[in-house]
Amino acid sequence: QVQLVESGGGLVQPGGSLRLSCAASGAFFSIRAMGWHRQAPGKPRELVASITSGSSTNYADSVKGRFTISRDNAKSTVYLQMNSLKPEDTAVYYCNAPPQYGLGGYWGQGTQVTVSS
Repeated sequence: QVQLVESGGGLVQPGGSLRLSCAASGAFFSIRAMGWHRQAPGKPRELVASITSGSSTNYADSVKGRFTISRDNAKSTVYLQMNSLKPEDTAVYYCNAPPQYGLGGYWGQGTQVTVSS
């Protein structure tokens, strides 16, 4: 069983920055790919960024150059550094460990990010 606990959300002005953290419990964190998704009101959940066990990264076009995903395997934590935030980044952000290697998939409870002046 894996638990994912997000933190770091909040209210920020346009152009500001936030860093989200996702702390994972359970074994095998270091071999798992991890991802950050977001869901704005009335919209489907979308993948924002992902990182492989080897720290290769992938980003949605809408956040390229502004967001950075990283991981610290010693702390079983994945991060999302968000810079130059825009009002359209407002959403609930979810940490995800997709199913792989016969391991189950898991979601965190989500953390609210609001970008507004």
